[in-house]
Amino acid sequence: MAGHNNSVHMDPALVRYANMYVKRHEFFRWTPKTAWLTVTYVVAVPAAFVYMAFATEGKWEFRGKLKGDTIAEF
Repeated sequence: MAGHNNSVHMDPALVRYANMYVKRHEFFRWTPKTAWLTVTYVVAVPAAFVYMAFATEGKWEFRGKLKGDTIAEF
């Protein structure tokens, strides 16, 4: 028979996790750990990628090479 909406019980741990996921912004606190992680992932990691991109720009050319040709352009 259809219409039994309360017959399936949710796992309480999953319900708590879903509520925590939705309300995460309400419980966030700036601590030294969260500040350090924020600086690391927002500033340091992109800065490292930009540095490596500029440091290696133009050093290798993969197009138009024959077998045995070097890929280094410097």
